[in-house]
Amino acid sequence: MTPTDEYRVKLDVFEGPLDLLLYLIRKEEVDIYDIPIERITQQYMAYLDLMRMLDLNIAGEFIVMAATLMMIKSRLLLPVEERAVEEEEDDGDPRWDLVRQLVEYKKFKDAALHLQVLEDQQENIFIRSGEGVELGAVPEVALHDVSIFDLIAAFNDALSKVQKEELREIFAERFTVGEKIDDLLQQLEREPRLSLTTLFTGMTSRHEVVCTFLAVLELMRLKQLRAIQEEAYGPIELWKVGEEA
Repeated sequence: MTPTDEYRVKLDVFEGPLDLLLYLIRKEEVDIYDIPIERITQQYMAYLDLMRMLDLNIAGEFIVMAATLMMIKSRLLLPVEERAVEEEEDDGDPRWDLVRQLVEYKKFKDAALHLQVLEDQQENIFIRSGEGVELGAVPEVALHDVSIFDLIAAFNDALSKVQKEELREIFAERFTVGEKIDDLLQQLEREPRLSLTTLFTGMTSRHEVVCTFLAVLELMRLKQLRAIQEEAYGPIELWKVGEEA
């Protein structure tokens, strides 16, 4: 029986394979024009394995990208003279077509982010009227909703801290996603802001970590909580929706 048999969670991954590649490139602080294919491919496949474990809806695009990365990796292992003739116009580098896709996609992402910032700024502009408008204190740090890949990274970190003792898994108390959702809602009533890392503290079985993480994803899907970061790749906080106001 899998951890999700009692409570099926289906969360669409709205971010695609190019988003995941850009995330890994930024996280590893590598040059987008000189991607270390072997390292990035290994990490990409690791994320796919975690997404399968969580039973997320993985679009076929993710599988196609995995095949593309493996193909590029295999071509790079060949001597230059054995590579296909059509690669000569790309300076013989099999990565170049992927680099062009990433650069183009990043331009659109940056433009969309800029438009979102302008929209957020416009929402804070008030037309002058007879009455003065009182504004609350402006937060010193810009808060950002985390991506699904940030959450999966935190999930993987929690899994790595669980002791891999088979007896502990066998005799561990069994949990369900539904129970973890109830527990999390009760915690949010007592404390509207929770650290995701603290949430996993003390858990001794992979089953419990998986159920807890799926509960977080389900409550996000139901718009009952938000996952927030103060800085890129920083600690993740879970906020009860409405608390940020």
